[in-house]
Amino acid sequence: MTVSLQLYSMRDCTDQIALLNQLPAIGITRVEGYGGVYGDPAAYREAMDANGISMPSGHLALNDIETDFDAMMQIVKTLGMSKVYAPYLDEADRPTTNLGYIALAKKLNVAAARFTDHGISFGWHNHDFEFVALEDGAKPMDILLEHAPDIAWEADLAWIVRGDSDPMAYVEKYGSRMSAIHVKDIAADGTNLDEDGWSDLGKGTMDWAALLQACRSANSDLLYILEHDKPADPVGYASRSATAFNALWEATNG
Repeated sequence: MTVSLQLYSMRDCTDQIALLNQLPAIGITRVEGYGGVYGDPAAYREAMDANGISMPSGHLALNDIETDFDAMMQIVKTLGMSKVYAPYLDEADRPTTNLGYIALAKKLNVAAARFTDHGISFGWHNHDFEFVALEDGAKPMDILLEHAPDIAWEADLAWIVRGDSDPMAYVEKYGSRMSAIHVKDIAADGTNLDEDGWSDLGKGTMDWAALLQACRSANSDLLYILEHDKPADPVGYASRSATAFNALWEATNG
């Protein structure tokens, strides 16, 4: 298994092109894109190719997809993505009702059909707000997956915990919808406050040995993508976490 790295984790690195030169030495040859590296896709692709790095997946805002689909597809094709995920909604743009999330699900399903026509998988990447129950008790994540049957799910399991829900239950329920997993860790209460309470993989409170086993049982064809939302030492984080992931993968193999 070759683990990937969400480049949002590395956004504080001054030179994103120079960063690509460092990644293979720490065991990273796959990355997941986000808006901060899409400014000059051709130049970025050239630098990836020079370092033996691929980008099988990337994040694209739903608003950008709806506003200029052709421009988004050009980014996808240039960088070589096969999986695209809408990653987030600002709080002001989030629905507050069941019907609102059903409407969002329909938009996502339309986007999925457009990407499918180009041979690209499309899905949703969760944070914590999708697990906060609405007034009628329904959780937005369930609504999105149930009313957008054609989308995949990039499951950020640590954000499920932050949303006071059980990631294992969601893996068991929706494992067939998952196409990627964000692998990140939550620091013990009161620690790593300068990093918003996140930690290097394996140094926090998430039971990743059990979660990896569950994910592998649910779906054998998943991307596993390291992420840390605010690392104090981005390159060090990526190096330590890639090593930890490889050890966990071997330990849970079989």
